Amino acid sequence: MEHGSFEDPSKATFSFTDEDHTLANAVRFTLNQDPRVTFCGYSIPHPSDARVNIRVQTTGDPAREVLNDSCQDLMLICQHVRGTFDQAISKFKAEKGLSPMDIKK
Repeated sequence: MEHGSFEDPSKATFSFTDEDHTLANAVRFTLNQDPRVTFCGYSIPHPSDARVNIRVQTTGDPAREVLNDSCQDLMLICQHVRGTFDQAISKFKAEKGLSPMDIKK
């Protein structure tokens, strides 16, 4: 859910339900890498409330577009990390001569 300003679309607060510090900190990181972002921060209103509020202020571009771009960047980062991890596991298993179901008792 977006809580923005109708007068100034470059400033908005986005509320993510069923999320915590894991996603919020990653999104905050990618937002802070974007030169269009002047401020980004997040808060969790209450520990028992599974909700995160992310505040975004930009240099003029709509905050919604900048958040969307940052989420796309985060997905690419995750895909790269997953691919690198899978390659390392395959290489390790090949070097050790392990099969995928090699369970030792």
